[in-house]
Amino acid sequence: MSLVRKFATVGGATLGSRIFGFARETFMAAALGTGPMADVFYAAFRFPNLFRRLFAEGAFNAAFVPLFSKEIEANGVEGAKRFSEEVFGVLFSALMIITIVMELMMPWLVEWFIAPGFADDPQKTSITIRLAAVMFPYLMCMSLTAMLSGMLNSLHHFFAAAIAPVFLNVVMIGALFYGLWIHADPLTIAWYLSWSVLAAGLLQLAVVYAGVRHAGINIGFRRPKMTPNVKRLLVLAVPAAVTGGITQINQIIGQAIASGKEGAIAALQYADRIYQLPLGVVGVAVGVVLLPELARALKGGHLKEAANTQNRSIEFVLFLTLPAAAGLWILSEAIIRVLYERGAFSAENTSVVASVLAIYGIGLPGFVLIKALQPGFYAREDTRTPMRFTMLSVVINSGLAISLFPLIAERGIATAEAAAGWTNTVLLFSTLVWRGHLAWEWALAKRTALLLVSTGIMSAALIFALRYAGSWLTPDALLIHQVAALACLLVLAITVYFACAFLIGGADIGMIRRNVQRKPKT
Repeated sequence: MSLVRKFATVGGATLGSRIFGFARETFMAAALGTGPMADVFYAAFRFPNLFRRLFAEGAFNAAFVPLFSKEIEANGVEGAKRFSEEVFGVLFSALMIITIVMELMMPWLVEWFIAPGFADDPQKTSITIRLAAVMFPYLMCMSLTAMLSGMLNSLHHFFAAAIAPVFLNVVMIGALFYGLWIHADPLTIAWYLSWSVLAAGLLQLAVVYAGVRHAGINIGFRRPKMTPNVKRLLVLAVPAAVTGGITQINQIIGQAIASGKEGAIAALQYADRIYQLPLGVVGVAVGVVLLPELARALKGGHLKEAANTQNRSIEFVLFLTLPAAAGLWILSEAIIRVLYERGAFSAENTSVVASVLAIYGIGLPGFVLIKALQPGFYAREDTRTPMRFTMLSVVINSGLAISLFPLIAERGIATAEAAAGWTNTVLLFSTLVWRGHLAWEWALAKRTALLLVSTGIMSAALIFALRYAGSWLTPDALLIHQVAALACLLVLAITVYFACAFLIGGADIGMIRRNVQRKPKT
C-alpha cells in the first residue's frame, strides 16, 4: 500500500471519528452550553485524557512501534509476540497501581491541579472529584488500546486502530441523546456522560484486541518482568510520553488558569473540537503511518527513501493545513454558529468561542507539522531531543497564558498554545536539518511559497463572498439558510484553493499520482 493510501486509510477513519465528535459536541452544547456543568465535566474528563496521551499514545507510538518493528525484522512474528506479551504484563500491572493511587489522590489533584479556580465553589469541586473518579479507569483501557494499536500499525493493519475512537463518540452521543430525551437536568447528564466514557474505553479495547487476533497474534498474559527489551522501552517511553502529550499538557495548564472564569473551560473545549478535525485527520494520519515507515526504511539502510518519505509528509501536511488555517480564521464565527448556537448555547457564546477558534487556526499548521517531524527522531530511537523542545514550549505556554489571561481571557490561553506549538515546530525542523536527517529541498521551499500564495487568493475570495453571504449567516437566519451559506463558502474555498495550487505549481498532479501508486521498497 502506498504512503498516500495509508494516509487516506487512517485519515478517513479519523474523519469518521471527528464527524461523530462534532455531533457529540452539538448535543453537548444544546444540553449544557457553557454553563457550570459543562465546565465541571470537561475539567474532570481532561485529567484521564491527559494521562491517556502521556502514558499511552505518546509513549507507545514513539517507543513501542520502532522496537516492535525491529523484533519483526530480527525474530519474525513469534519474537514480536513474545516482546508484546512482556510489555503487556508490565504495562497492565503499572496501570493498575497508577489507577489506584490516582483514585485515592483525586480530591487533592482536583483542588490543586485540575480546577483550582473552583475553590470558591465547594459543590463544583465535589462534583468534579466524583466525575473524575468514575472516568479515570478510562486511562487503563486506552493505554492498553494504544499498545495494541501500535502492534496493528507495525503490521500495516491501520483501520481497526483508527476506527476505535469512533466508539467513544457514539457511546457519549447515546448518553447525551437519552439525557435530552428524558429532559434530565445538567448534573444527571454529566453523570451519564462520565459512565459512558468508561464504557467506551472497554469497547475500544475490545475492538483493537479483535483486530490483533485477526492479524494473527494472540497475546497471553505474562508475569511482569523487567527484561532487556522492556527496559529499553521504558528508556524511550518516558521522554516520549512527555513529548507525545504536549498538546494535552498545554491544554491542562490552560484549563487550570481558565477555571478562574466561568464558561472559559467549555469555550476552549468547543473550539478545540473544531480544530481537532484537520489536526486529527491530517496530523494523526501522518504520525501513525510515518513512524513505522521511517523505522523500517532506516532499519533496512534505505536512507534516501527515509528522507524522501519525510519530505513528502511535510508537503502533504502543508498542502492541506494552510488553507484549513485560513478558513478557520475567516469563517470561525459562521462555523461556531452553525454547529453550536442552539439550546443553552447563545449568540454571546458564539462570539467568544469563535475568537478562540480563529487563534487556534493560526497554530494549526504548527500543531500538525509536529506530528510529521517527531517521527524523524523517534524512528532513530531518539526521544530525548523532542522532550527537551516540549518542555521549553510548555514553559512558553505557561508564561504567556498566565500573562495574557487577565488581559484577553480565553483568547490569551489559545494564543499561548499556538505560540508554544510553533516554537516546538521550528526547533524540531531546524534540528533535523542541522543533523542531516532531513534533506533540504529547494523544490519543497518553492512549493510551500506557492501554497501560501494559493491560500492568500482563497482567503481574498472568501472575504469577498462573505459580503454577499453575510445576511444568511446572522443569528436570526434559518438554520437551513446558515448551513447552505456555510457549505457554499466551503465549496468556494476548496475550488479556488485547489485550482490555484495546481495552476501555479504549488501542487503537482503527477507527484500526487506517483505517491498514490508508489510501493515501498522491500
